[in-house]
Amino acid sequence: MSRRDIRDIRLWRRRGFYSERVLVQLLARKGYRAVRIPVSNPSKASLPDVFASRGSHIYAFEVKNQDYYVYIEKKQLDKLFNFLDMFSLYPWELKHAVIACHFGKRWIFKEVKKDEYDKLAEKDIIRIVKRSRSNWQP
Repeated sequence: MSRRDIRDIRLWRRRGFYSERVLVQLLARKGYRAVRIPVSNPSKASLPDVFASRGSHIYAFEVKNQDYYVYIEKKQLDKLFNFLDMFSLYPWELKHAVIACHFGKRWIFKEVKKDEYDKLAEKDIIRIVKRSRSNWQP
């Protein structure tokens, strides 16, 4: 791997880390208890990028930082839903899987409901573009 490749990978990771930190701060300002869950490399562990709670509701976030559009595969949603599934004392009405897309200064939030997730096929992809509308707000 060349030095340029290593530098590009570091910049790419730093960008995602930045968006996760900004999201935690945004959620904290809105009254959520939020924490970034650092995972050193892409893994099969069922851990979200950010975990938050407010009242009796719990939230698992997949955070993306792009310029214009984001594609989310079902296997990325599997992480969120498997993580939320560990909280068996909570009914699904209180568990929220949210895709948080950071497009520069603009945030777009897409909550994926359990019934929507169950209907997705393995090859289905969710596409979110910069001009999309959020279906969830912190």
